[in-house]
Amino acid sequence: MAEDRPVAAAGTSAPGSSGADRGASGSPAAGSGAPGPEVAALQQALAAEHVAVWGYGTVGAALAAGARTPATTAEQAHRTVRDQLTALLVDRGAQPVQPSGGYTLPFPVLSAVDAARLAVTLEEGTARAWAWVLDQATARPTRVLAVSVLGDAEVRAVGFRALAGTTPVTSAFPGLPST
Repeated sequence: MAEDRPVAAAGTSAPGSSGADRGASGSPAAGSGAPGPEVAALQQALAAEHVAVWGYGTVGAALAAGARTPATTAEQAHRTVRDQLTALLVDRGAQPVQPSGGYTLPFPVLSAVDAARLAVTLEEGTARAWAWVLDQATARPTRVLAVSVLGDAEVRAVGFRALAGTTPVTSAFPGLPST
């Protein structure tokens, strides 16, 4: 039986790590048996991407047919990142985290405004996860990927914040707490 996880949970917390078991690529040191902090952060980002792909199905369903393009574009972007991240983890010898069978919505999605609010929640969740990757990454390609995905998430979030009527529409430091 699949466990329902809260949508906002993925990517919201950053596990602590000493880094003592990390190799130069962020992979575990030989014989440590545990993933290094970079791989653990990438796994957390993958979990957040799974949530986003799932959540955008709900976002799109709450929007009128003519207003779904931003949601379908965002869902496809998250699918692309998810697939890229899965391949990266496999290349590093890690078993990519699998999606949950379902997730619990943080609030009812009954209107286009609710859908936009959910999209913001999804983008902010992935931004938090990618900010953590940026913090934990030692490999330059991982940092480049994290900056790119983090920026893309904020651009999408700005559009959805505007649709939701949220101000300000921008975040000075995407993925980081505002206070």
